[in-house]
Amino acid sequence: MLGFAIAGYMLINLGIGLWASRFVKNTKDFVLAGQKLPLVLAASATFATWFGAESILGAPAEFLKHGVQGVIEDPFGAALCLFLVGLFFARHFYRLGILTFCDYFRHRYGKRAEIWSALLIVPSYISWIAAQLLAMGTVMKIVLGWPTAESMIVSTALVVTYTIWGGMWSISLTDFFQTILIIGGLAIVGGAMYVKTGGIAPLAKNMPDGFFDFFPKSNLMDWSKYIAAWITIGLGSIPQQDVFQRVMSARDAGTSVKACLLSAVMYLSVALIPLYIALCARFLYPDSQPDGQMMIPDMVMRHMSLPVQVLFLGALLSAILSTTSSAIMAPATVIGENIYRFFKPATTDRELLKVIRLGIVGIAFVAVIMASGRESIFELVAESSAFSLVTLFVPLTAGLYWKKATLSGCLLSMALGLGTWLSCVMMETDFPALLFGLTAAVLGMAAGSYASGFSEKDLRKNSREGL
Repeated sequence: MLGFAIAGYMLINLGIGLWASRFVKNTKDFVLAGQKLPLVLAASATFATWFGAESILGAPAEFLKHGVQGVIEDPFGAALCLFLVGLFFARHFYRLGILTFCDYFRHRYGKRAEIWSALLIVPSYISWIAAQLLAMGTVMKIVLGWPTAESMIVSTALVVTYTIWGGMWSISLTDFFQTILIIGGLAIVGGAMYVKTGGIAPLAKNMPDGFFDFFPKSNLMDWSKYIAAWITIGLGSIPQQDVFQRVMSARDAGTSVKACLLSAVMYLSVALIPLYIALCARFLYPDSQPDGQMMIPDMVMRHMSLPVQVLFLGALLSAILSTTSSAIMAPATVIGENIYRFFKPATTDRELLKVIRLGIVGIAFVAVIMASGRESIFELVAESSAFSLVTLFVPLTAGLYWKKATLSGCLLSMALGLGTWLSCVMMETDFPALLFGLTAAVLGMAAGSYASGFSEKDLRKNSREGL
Protein backbone atom coordinates (compact mmCIF):
# COMPACT_ATOMS: atom_id res chain seq x y z
CA MET A 1 0.00 0.00 0.00
CA LEU A 2 2.78 2.43 0.93
CA GLY A 3 4.64 1.68 -2.30
CA PHE A 4 1.49 2.39 -4.36
CA ALA A 5 0.96 5.69 -2.55
CA ILE A 6 4.52 6.81 -3.25
CA ALA A 7 4.26 5.70 -6.89
CA GLY A 8 1.05 7.69 -7.23
CA TYR A 9 2.74 10.73 -5.76
CA MET A 10 5.56 10.45 -8.27
CA LEU A 11 3.07 10.21 -11.13
CA ILE A 12 1.31 13.36 -9.90
CA ASN A 13 4.62 15.24 -10.11
CA LEU A 14 5.14 13.99 -13.64
CA GLY A 15 1.64 15.09 -14.56
CA ILE A 16 2.22 18.59 -13.19
CA GLY A 17 5.49 18.81 -15.11
CA LEU A 18 3.83 17.76 -18.34
CA TRP A 19 0.98 20.23 -17.86
CA ALA A 20 3.44 23.03 -17.07
CA SER A 21 5.26 22.47 -20.36
CA ARG A 22 2.40 24.21 -22.16
CA PHE A 23 3.66 27.55 -20.79
CA VAL A 24 7.17 27.16 -22.24
CA LYS A 25 7.52 29.10 -25.50
CA ASN A 26 11.13 30.29 -25.26
CA THR A 27 14.25 30.21 -23.09
CA LYS A 28 12.98 32.94 -20.76
CA ASP A 29 9.85 30.91 -20.07
CA PHE A 30 11.95 27.80 -19.43
CA VAL A 31 14.55 29.44 -17.18
CA LEU A 32 12.56 32.19 -15.41
CA ALA A 33 8.91 31.10 -15.83
CA GLY A 34 8.45 34.16 -18.05
CA GLN A 35 8.91 36.36 -14.95
CA LYS A 36 5.22 35.88 -14.19
CA LEU A 37 5.15 34.20 -10.77
CA PRO A 38 2.86 35.79 -8.13
CA LEU A 39 3.97 36.07 -4.51
CA VAL A 40 2.56 32.69 -3.41
CA LEU A 41 4.34 30.73 -6.15
CA ALA A 42 7.53 32.76 -5.91
CA ALA A 43 7.73 32.34 -2.11
CA SER A 44 7.01 28.59 -2.18
CA ALA A 45 9.60 28.09 -4.93
CA THR A 46 12.21 30.07 -2.99
CA PHE A 47 11.40 28.22 0.24
CA ALA A 48 11.85 24.91 -1.57
CA THR A 49 15.27 25.95 -2.90
CA TRP A 50 17.10 24.34 0.03
CA PHE A 51 14.42 22.52 1.96
CA GLY A 52 15.69 19.14 0.86
CA ALA A 53 17.53 16.12 2.13
CA GLU A 54 19.78 18.04 4.49
CA SER A 55 16.78 19.69 6.19
CA ILE A 56 14.97 16.45 7.08
CA LEU A 57 17.79 13.91 7.15
CA GLY A 58 21.18 15.60 7.50
CA ALA A 59 20.41 18.41 9.97
CA PRO A 60 18.55 16.23 12.55
CA ALA A 61 21.48 13.80 12.65
CA GLU A 62 23.91 16.68 13.26
CA PHE A 63 21.54 18.16 15.84
CA LEU A 64 21.51 15.01 17.95
CA LYS A 65 25.30 14.72 17.78
CA HIS A 66 26.29 18.33 18.43
CA GLY A 67 23.24 20.20 19.72
CA VAL A 68 22.05 23.58 18.48
CA GLN A 69 25.51 24.68 17.39
CA GLY A 70 25.67 21.67 15.08
CA VAL A 71 22.84 23.10 12.96
CA ILE A 72 23.85 26.76 12.78
CA GLU A 73 24.82 26.14 9.15
CA ASP A 74 21.38 24.78 8.30
CA PRO A 75 18.67 25.84 9.03
CA PHE A 76 19.90 29.10 10.60
CA GLY A 77 22.52 29.95 7.98
CA ALA A 78 20.20 29.00 5.11
CA ALA A 79 17.44 31.27 6.44
CA LEU A 80 20.01 34.06 6.81
CA CYS A 81 20.92 33.66 3.15
CA LEU A 82 17.33 34.11 1.97
CA PHE A 83 16.92 37.11 4.27
CA LEU A 84 20.09 38.80 2.95
CA VAL A 85 19.13 38.11 -0.67
CA GLY A 86 15.80 39.80 -0.11
CA LEU A 87 17.30 42.85 1.60
CA PHE A 88 20.45 43.49 -0.42
CA PHE A 89 20.47 41.58 -3.72
CA ALA A 90 17.02 40.77 -5.14
CA ARG A 91 16.11 44.25 -6.36
CA HIS A 92 19.55 44.77 -7.95
CA PHE A 93 19.31 41.49 -9.84
CA TYR A 94 15.79 42.14 -11.05
CA ARG A 95 16.67 45.62 -12.27
CA LEU A 96 19.37 44.26 -14.58
CA GLY A 97 16.91 42.10 -16.54
CA ILE A 98 19.42 39.28 -17.15
CA LEU A 99 18.96 35.53 -17.60
CA THR A 100 21.67 34.06 -15.36
CA PHE A 101 23.81 34.99 -12.40
CA CYS A 102 26.91 34.88 -14.64
CA ASP A 103 25.34 37.46 -16.98
CA TYR A 104 25.83 39.88 -14.10
CA PHE A 105 29.59 39.28 -14.20
CA ARG A 106 29.60 40.07 -17.93
CA HIS A 107 27.69 43.31 -17.40
CA ARG A 108 29.78 44.39 -14.44
CA TYR A 109 33.28 43.15 -15.24
CA GLY A 110 33.35 41.88 -18.83
CA LYS A 111 33.35 38.58 -20.74
CA ARG A 112 36.43 37.13 -19.05
CA ALA A 113 34.71 37.41 -15.70
CA GLU A 114 31.60 35.84 -17.16
CA ILE A 115 33.34 32.70 -18.41
CA TRP A 116 35.36 32.24 -15.23
CA SER A 117 32.32 32.68 -13.01
CA ALA A 118 30.48 30.11 -15.13
CA LEU A 119 33.34 27.62 -14.94
CA LEU A 120 33.39 28.04 -11.16
CA ILE A 121 29.66 27.94 -10.51
CA VAL A 122 28.88 24.74 -12.43
CA PRO A 123 31.02 22.36 -10.32
CA SER A 124 29.76 23.97 -7.11
CA TYR A 125 26.36 22.37 -7.78
CA ILE A 126 27.50 18.79 -8.22
CA SER A 127 27.90 18.12 -4.48
CA TRP A 128 24.53 19.71 -3.74
CA ILE A 129 22.72 17.62 -6.34
CA ALA A 130 24.55 14.47 -5.27
CA ALA A 131 23.31 14.99 -1.70
CA GLN A 132 19.69 15.08 -2.88
CA LEU A 133 20.09 12.06 -5.15
CA LEU A 134 21.73 10.07 -2.35
CA ALA A 135 18.80 10.87 -0.07
CA MET A 136 16.23 9.97 -2.73
CA GLY A 137 17.91 6.66 -3.43
CA THR A 138 18.08 5.81 0.27
CA VAL A 139 14.42 6.65 0.87
CA MET A 140 13.26 4.66 -2.15
CA LYS A 141 15.36 1.74 -0.91
CA ILE A 142 13.50 1.82 2.43
CA VAL A 143 10.06 2.10 0.82
CA LEU A 144 10.42 -0.22 -2.16
CA GLY A 145 13.31 -2.44 -1.07
CA TRP A 146 15.38 -1.64 -4.17
CA PRO A 147 19.20 -1.28 -4.03
CA THR A 148 20.32 2.30 -3.44
CA ALA A 149 22.02 2.66 -6.84
CA GLU A 150 18.95 1.57 -8.81
CA SER A 151 16.73 3.74 -6.64
CA MET A 152 18.91 6.78 -7.37
CA ILE A 153 18.78 6.15 -11.10
CA VAL A 154 14.98 5.80 -11.19
CA SER A 155 14.47 8.88 -8.99
CA THR A 156 16.89 10.93 -11.08
CA ALA A 157 15.11 9.92 -14.28
CA LEU A 158 11.83 11.15 -12.78
CA VAL A 159 13.24 14.57 -11.81
CA VAL A 160 15.08 15.03 -15.10
CA THR A 161 11.94 14.17 -17.08
CA TYR A 162 9.59 16.73 -15.54
CA THR A 163 12.32 19.39 -15.38
CA ILE A 164 13.12 19.00 -19.09
CA TRP A 165 9.45 19.25 -19.95
CA GLY A 166 8.55 22.48 -18.22
CA GLY A 167 11.69 24.06 -16.77
CA MET A 168 11.03 26.71 -14.12
CA TRP A 169 7.29 26.47 -14.73
CA SER A 170 7.40 22.77 -13.78
CA ILE A 171 9.64 23.52 -10.82
CA SER A 172 7.47 26.37 -9.53
CA LEU A 173 4.17 24.52 -9.80
CA THR A 174 5.49 21.27 -8.35
CA ASP A 175 7.22 23.30 -5.60
CA PHE A 176 3.88 24.81 -4.63
CA PHE A 177 2.29 21.37 -4.44
CA GLN A 178 5.32 19.97 -2.62
CA THR A 179 5.47 22.85 -0.12
CA ILE A 180 1.92 22.06 0.99
CA LEU A 181 2.88 18.43 1.54
CA ILE A 182 6.11 19.35 3.35
CA ILE A 183 4.43 21.67 5.84
CA GLY A 184 1.36 19.47 6.30
CA GLY A 185 3.27 16.20 6.60
CA LEU A 186 5.86 17.49 9.05
CA ALA A 187 3.24 19.29 11.14
CA ILE A 188 1.20 16.09 11.52
CA VAL A 189 4.22 13.98 12.48
CA GLY A 190 5.43 16.72 14.86
CA GLY A 191 1.99 16.91 16.44
CA ALA A 192 1.89 13.15 16.94
CA MET A 193 5.32 13.33 18.60
CA TYR A 194 4.19 16.15 20.89
CA VAL A 195 1.28 14.05 22.13
CA LYS A 196 3.50 11.01 22.71
CA THR A 197 6.21 12.91 24.63
CA GLY A 198 3.88 15.12 26.66
CA GLY A 199 5.47 18.39 25.52
CA ILE A 200 8.92 19.95 25.22
CA ALA A 201 9.93 19.98 28.91
CA PRO A 202 10.62 16.20 29.17
CA LEU A 203 12.85 16.41 26.09
CA ALA A 204 14.94 19.27 27.48
CA LYS A 205 15.55 17.44 30.74
CA ASN A 206 16.75 14.39 28.84
CA MET A 207 19.55 16.21 26.96
CA PRO A 208 23.10 16.89 28.24
CA ASP A 209 24.23 20.27 29.55
CA GLY A 210 25.05 22.77 26.82
CA PHE A 211 22.98 20.95 24.19
CA PHE A 212 20.73 23.96 23.59
CA ASP A 213 23.46 26.63 23.86
CA PHE A 214 23.16 28.97 20.89
CA PHE A 215 26.60 30.58 21.29
CA PRO A 216 29.98 28.83 21.64
CA LYS A 217 32.43 29.01 24.50
CA SER A 218 34.59 32.11 24.65
CA ASN A 219 37.69 30.81 22.88
CA LEU A 220 38.91 31.80 19.44
CA MET A 221 38.78 28.34 17.89
CA ASP A 222 35.13 27.72 18.80
CA TRP A 223 34.10 31.16 17.62
CA SER A 224 35.91 30.72 14.29
CA LYS A 225 34.01 27.49 13.65
CA TYR A 226 30.78 29.15 14.73
CA ILE A 227 31.25 32.05 12.30
CA ALA A 228 32.21 29.62 9.54
CA ALA A 229 28.99 27.70 10.13
CA TRP A 230 26.90 30.87 9.77
CA ILE A 231 28.52 32.00 6.53
CA THR A 232 28.95 28.66 4.74
CA ILE A 233 25.38 28.75 3.43
CA GLY A 234 24.46 32.18 4.82
CA LEU A 235 26.85 33.94 2.43
CA GLY A 236 28.07 31.09 0.25
CA SER A 237 24.69 30.35 -1.32
CA ILE A 238 23.98 33.98 -2.26
CA PRO A 239 26.03 33.73 -5.50
CA GLN A 240 24.09 30.73 -6.82
CA GLN A 241 22.06 30.36 -9.99
CA ASP A 242 19.11 28.59 -8.36
CA VAL A 243 18.64 31.48 -5.92
CA PHE A 244 19.00 33.93 -8.81
CA GLN A 245 16.34 32.11 -10.86
CA ARG A 246 13.87 32.32 -7.98
CA VAL A 247 14.56 36.03 -7.61
CA MET A 248 14.14 36.70 -11.31
CA SER A 249 11.03 34.54 -11.79
CA ALA A 250 8.77 36.82 -9.74
CA ARG A 251 6.44 39.11 -11.65
CA ASP A 252 8.14 42.31 -10.42
CA ALA A 253 10.99 43.49 -8.18
CA GLY A 254 8.76 44.14 -5.18
CA THR A 255 7.30 40.62 -5.35
CA SER A 256 10.82 39.25 -5.61
CA VAL A 257 11.93 40.98 -2.40
CA LYS A 258 8.80 39.95 -0.50
CA ALA A 259 9.13 36.35 -1.68
CA CYS A 260 12.70 36.13 -0.37
CA LEU A 261 11.82 37.55 3.04
CA LEU A 262 8.69 35.41 3.38
CA SER A 263 10.57 32.28 2.35
CA ALA A 264 13.27 33.01 4.98
CA VAL A 265 10.62 33.01 7.72
CA MET A 266 8.99 29.88 6.27
CA TYR A 267 12.28 28.06 6.01
CA LEU A 268 13.43 28.67 9.56
CA SER A 269 10.00 27.87 11.00
CA VAL A 270 9.44 24.62 9.09
CA ALA A 271 13.06 23.43 9.30
CA LEU A 272 12.86 23.39 13.10
CA ILE A 273 10.17 20.68 12.98
CA PRO A 274 12.52 17.84 11.87
CA LEU A 275 14.90 18.81 14.68
CA TYR A 276 12.05 18.50 17.18
CA ILE A 277 10.98 15.16 15.70
CA ALA A 278 14.54 13.88 16.07
CA LEU A 279 14.56 14.81 19.76
CA CYS A 280 11.25 13.02 20.24
CA ALA A 281 12.54 9.92 18.47
CA ARG A 282 15.63 9.82 20.69
CA PHE A 283 13.46 10.28 23.81
CA LEU A 284 10.77 7.73 22.94
CA TYR A 285 12.89 5.03 21.31
CA PRO A 286 16.44 5.38 22.68
CA ASP A 287 17.40 1.76 22.03
CA SER A 288 15.82 1.15 18.63
CA GLN A 289 16.79 4.30 16.74
CA PRO A 290 20.14 4.82 15.04
CA ASP A 291 21.72 8.27 15.24
CA GLY A 292 22.36 8.45 11.50
CA GLN A 293 20.65 10.32 8.71
CA MET A 294 17.81 7.80 8.36
CA MET A 295 16.80 7.95 12.03
CA ILE A 296 13.54 9.84 11.47
CA PRO A 297 12.34 7.76 8.47
CA ASP A 298 13.21 4.61 10.40
CA MET A 299 11.22 5.79 13.41
CA VAL A 300 8.20 6.70 11.27
CA MET A 301 8.25 3.36 9.44
CA ARG A 302 8.51 1.37 12.68
CA HIS A 303 6.17 3.22 15.02
CA MET A 304 3.70 5.34 13.03
CA SER A 305 0.41 4.39 11.39
CA LEU A 306 0.18 3.93 7.63
CA PRO A 307 -1.50 7.32 6.96
CA VAL A 308 1.26 9.09 8.91
CA GLN A 309 3.89 7.11 7.01
CA VAL A 310 2.38 8.19 3.70
CA LEU A 311 2.24 11.84 4.79
CA PHE A 312 5.80 11.86 6.11
CA LEU A 313 7.35 10.11 3.12
CA GLY A 314 5.35 12.40 0.84
CA ALA A 315 6.81 15.39 2.69
CA LEU A 316 10.32 13.93 2.54
CA LEU A 317 10.19 13.13 -1.16
CA SER A 318 8.63 16.54 -1.82
CA ALA A 319 11.53 18.27 -0.11
CA ILE A 320 14.11 16.27 -2.04
CA LEU A 321 12.40 16.55 -5.43
CA SER A 322 11.87 20.31 -5.16
CA THR A 323 15.52 20.96 -4.30
CA THR A 324 16.89 18.51 -6.86
CA SER A 325 14.95 19.82 -9.84
CA SER A 326 16.08 23.42 -9.40
CA ALA A 327 19.63 22.40 -8.52
CA ILE A 328 19.96 20.41 -11.74
CA MET A 329 18.54 23.12 -13.95
CA ALA A 330 20.68 25.94 -12.51
CA PRO A 331 24.12 24.78 -13.74
CA ALA A 332 22.60 23.52 -16.99
CA THR A 333 21.33 27.05 -17.65
CA VAL A 334 24.79 28.48 -17.02
CA ILE A 335 26.33 25.92 -19.37
CA GLY A 336 23.99 27.02 -22.13
CA GLU A 337 23.84 30.77 -21.60
CA ASN A 338 27.35 31.55 -20.37
CA ILE A 339 29.63 28.78 -21.65
CA TYR A 340 28.10 27.49 -24.89
CA ARG A 341 26.96 30.94 -26.01
CA PHE A 342 30.35 32.40 -25.03
CA PHE A 343 31.98 30.31 -27.76
CA LYS A 344 28.99 30.50 -30.14
CA PRO A 345 27.51 34.00 -29.79
CA ALA A 346 25.15 33.49 -32.75
CA THR A 347 23.25 30.72 -30.96
CA THR A 348 19.50 31.00 -31.53
CA ASP A 349 16.96 30.81 -28.72
CA ARG A 350 15.81 27.39 -29.91
CA GLU A 351 19.38 26.05 -29.93
CA LEU A 352 20.03 27.49 -26.49
CA LEU A 353 16.95 25.75 -25.07
CA LYS A 354 18.17 22.46 -26.53
CA VAL A 355 21.64 22.90 -24.99
CA ILE A 356 20.14 23.65 -21.57
CA ARG A 357 18.00 20.52 -21.72
CA LEU A 358 20.98 18.40 -22.71
CA GLY A 359 22.92 20.03 -19.88
CA ILE A 360 20.24 18.89 -17.40
CA VAL A 361 20.83 15.28 -18.45
CA GLY A 362 24.62 15.64 -18.28
CA ILE A 363 24.65 17.30 -14.85
CA ALA A 364 22.32 14.65 -13.45
CA PHE A 365 24.57 11.88 -14.79
CA VAL A 366 27.69 13.31 -13.14
CA ALA A 367 25.86 13.86 -9.85
CA VAL A 368 24.64 10.24 -9.76
CA ILE A 369 28.21 9.03 -10.14
CA MET A 370 29.38 11.30 -7.30
CA ALA A 371 26.49 10.31 -5.02
CA SER A 372 27.24 6.61 -5.46
CA GLY A 373 30.57 7.03 -3.67
CA ARG A 374 29.49 9.22 -0.75
CA GLU A 375 27.52 8.76 2.47
CA SER A 376 27.09 12.11 4.27
CA ILE A 377 24.30 14.35 2.95
CA PHE A 378 25.21 17.21 5.29
CA GLU A 379 28.87 17.27 4.20
CA LEU A 380 27.99 17.24 0.50
CA VAL A 381 25.79 20.32 0.96
CA ALA A 382 28.49 22.17 2.93
CA GLU A 383 31.09 21.50 0.22
CA SER A 384 28.87 23.11 -2.41
CA SER A 385 28.30 26.36 -0.51
CA ALA A 386 31.92 26.72 0.64
CA PHE A 387 33.12 26.56 -2.96
CA SER A 388 30.93 29.46 -4.11
CA LEU A 389 31.66 31.47 -0.97
CA VAL A 390 35.43 31.66 -1.54
CA THR A 391 35.19 32.26 -5.29
CA LEU A 392 32.08 34.26 -6.18
CA PHE A 393 30.63 36.02 -3.14
CA VAL A 394 33.25 38.78 -2.89
CA PRO A 395 33.25 39.75 -6.62
CA LEU A 396 29.45 39.78 -6.58
CA THR A 397 29.10 41.96 -3.49
CA ALA A 398 31.96 44.29 -4.40
CA GLY A 399 30.53 44.73 -7.88
CA LEU A 400 27.18 45.82 -6.49
CA TYR A 401 28.34 48.00 -3.61
CA TRP A 402 31.85 49.18 -4.53
CA LYS A 403 31.98 51.15 -7.75
CA LYS A 404 35.77 51.01 -7.86
CA ALA A 405 35.86 47.22 -8.17
CA THR A 406 37.56 46.20 -11.44
CA LEU A 407 38.03 43.14 -13.63
CA SER A 408 41.54 42.62 -12.26
CA GLY A 409 40.19 42.65 -8.72
CA CYS A 410 37.44 40.22 -9.67
CA LEU A 411 39.78 37.66 -11.27
CA LEU A 412 42.39 37.92 -8.53
CA SER A 413 39.70 37.50 -5.88
CA MET A 414 38.46 34.30 -7.53
CA ALA A 415 41.97 32.88 -7.91
CA LEU A 416 43.24 33.70 -4.42
CA GLY A 417 40.02 32.64 -2.72
CA LEU A 418 39.93 29.25 -4.44
CA GLY A 419 43.66 28.61 -4.16
CA THR A 420 43.85 29.52 -0.48
CA TRP A 421 40.78 27.49 0.42
CA LEU A 422 42.00 24.36 -1.39
CA SER A 423 45.46 24.70 0.17
CA CYS A 424 44.00 24.97 3.66
CA VAL A 425 41.70 22.01 3.06
CA MET A 426 44.66 19.87 1.99
CA MET A 427 46.75 21.05 4.96
CA GLU A 428 43.78 20.39 7.31
CA THR A 429 44.23 23.69 9.13
CA ASP A 430 42.83 24.02 12.65
CA PHE A 431 40.86 27.13 11.75
CA PRO A 432 38.13 26.65 9.10
CA ALA A 433 39.61 26.69 5.61
CA LEU A 434 36.79 28.80 4.20
CA LEU A 435 37.66 31.69 6.54
CA PHE A 436 41.16 31.76 5.06
CA GLY A 437 39.69 31.51 1.57
CA LEU A 438 37.20 34.31 2.13
CA THR A 439 39.90 36.58 3.59
CA ALA A 440 42.12 35.91 0.59
CA ALA A 441 39.24 36.71 -1.76
CA VAL A 442 38.67 40.09 -0.07
CA LEU A 443 42.38 40.92 -0.23
CA GLY A 444 42.51 39.84 -3.86
CA MET A 445 39.62 42.12 -4.79
CA ALA A 446 41.25 45.10 -3.05
CA ALA A 447 44.76 44.44 -4.35
CA GLY A 448 43.65 43.74 -7.91
CA SER A 449 41.47 46.84 -8.07
CA TYR A 450 44.19 49.09 -6.62
CA ALA A 451 46.84 47.58 -8.93
CA SER A 452 44.71 48.32 -11.99
CA GLY A 453 44.59 51.94 -10.85
CA PHE A 454 40.78 52.31 -10.84
CA SER A 455 41.04 53.42 -14.46
CA GLU A 456 38.70 56.25 -15.33
CA LYS A 457 37.57 54.30 -18.37
CA ASP A 458 36.35 51.39 -16.22
CA LEU A 459 34.64 53.72 -13.77
CA ARG A 460 32.83 55.61 -16.53
CA LYS A 461 31.73 52.33 -18.06
CA ASN A 462 30.36 51.09 -14.71
CA SER A 463 28.55 54.38 -14.22
CA ARG A 464 26.89 54.19 -17.65
CA GLU A 465 25.65 50.67 -16.89
CA GLY A 466 24.13 51.91 -13.63
CA LEU A 467 26.20 49.57 -11.47
